[in-house]
Amino acid sequence: MTRRGEGRCVRKTAETDVEVYLRIYGSGDCEIDTPIRFLNHMIATFARHGFFDIRLRASGDLAHHIVEDVGIALGRAFADAMGGADERVSVRRFGHAIVPMDDAIAMCAVDVGGISERSFVVLRVKFAHHTIEDTATEDITHFIRSFAENAKFTIHIHAGGENEHHKTEAIFKALAIALDLATQKRR
Repeated sequence: MTRRGEGRCVRKTAETDVEVYLRIYGSGDCEIDTPIRFLNHMIATFARHGFFDIRLRASGDLAHHIVEDVGIALGRAFADAMGGADERVSVRRFGHAIVPMDDAIAMCAVDVGGISERSFVVLRVKFAHHTIEDTATEDITHFIRSFAENAKFTIHIHAGGENEHHKTEAIFKALAIALDLATQKRR
């Protein structure tokens, strides 16, 4: 494990090359470099609203592989920053947020305890379109599942709205705010 609150992950596969540095107790400063513009926008939004400092670089063959492996690597960086179950007892553990964005709304609740070394995800969101900008909507839900599984977090997200971009952005903001609350040190 790196210094408390800091995590790293380097993931190199036949399809992708991903490097992530994360500081949980940051200011929202980020440098995101992937070939997927919408993913860059969502991770930058996540960093700003969660006050996480993130340095992320990813390249690969297909957008699906890049999105999945960025979710895996970011989740592993969070797991590294949080430490094991015995270290996670020093944080608040639970967090939640409700975020409106124009026509859309997202509600998120998280448990970062990782006590059982397993994750769980409930996603109640329907997309009317198959893509948002340069990203497949199925890759968005796959990202969240990959992230939660590798961070060992439980994440519940309920979202609705007309505009797919707004809906997704509200999801990433709500997740960020909920994680910021859950990772705060206990009093």
